[in-house]
Amino acid sequence: MANQKGGVGKTTTAINLATALAAVGRRVLLIDADPQGNATTGLGVPIAPGRLSTYEVIGGSAPLRQAVLHTLIPGLDLVPSAVDLLGAEIELVNFERREYRLREAIRATPTGHDHILIDCPPALGLLTLNALTAAHAVLVPLQCEFFALQGLSQLIRTLQRVRQAFNPVLDIEGVVLTMYDQRNKLSGQVAADVRYCLGAKVYETVIPRNVRVSEAPSHGKPALVYDHRCAGSAAYIQLAREVLRRETRAAA
Repeated sequence: MANQKGGVGKTTTAINLATALAAVGRRVLLIDADPQGNATTGLGVPIAPGRLSTYEVIGGSAPLRQAVLHTLIPGLDLVPSAVDLLGAEIELVNFERREYRLREAIRATPTGHDHILIDCPPALGLLTLNALTAAHAVLVPLQCEFFALQGLSQLIRTLQRVRQAFNPVLDIEGVVLTMYDQRNKLSGQVAADVRYCLGAKVYETVIPRNVRVSEAPSHGKPALVYDHRCAGSAAYIQLAREVLRRETRAAA
């Protein structure tokens, strides 16, 4: 899950997509690579000093498997964030193969999960680069606002550079439009422009602005657990179905 622009629903999408995939029987691992730790606290796991986290995994002091925590959601596991990740960008500069640290950690200790989702920071630094190098594909949450379009073009250029330099299999899994307000003409115009530019890469599912989705993190729960009947939860369930359909078509 990557977008260098903050506030686009990236972590919300990571949490709720992971929850929806787990709800249909998939074993899902969510790696919180964002020093803010919102994916961690959004799943009801407090940031705790001294606990193994993404920091130790990337730094090489602990194998991935040892940092995995079970969440209250059956089938959904978490590698939590930690405050130490704030310094990881600087520390990684001195590591050999610094762009490959997360990929090598994932490959060294397979966890048996069907899906590994990585929640990236809202920046294109070394933590995000590690995630992009480790991933098969990128899911881009895109807020339905004008400035988000400008950020998308920058992100696409970055993905092309990462593909050329570090990860030739990296692809855009899809772009999901978030915070869509049907009362706002701009939302509709942005959605139309993105679909015109990227075509089938844009998911049919659109995530609406929804108060219940916004409230859920303060309760340490995904929206699908906090209020599974709300419009936002229904949209994330539909997004999970679409992700699985695309996965099935790609494997055929």
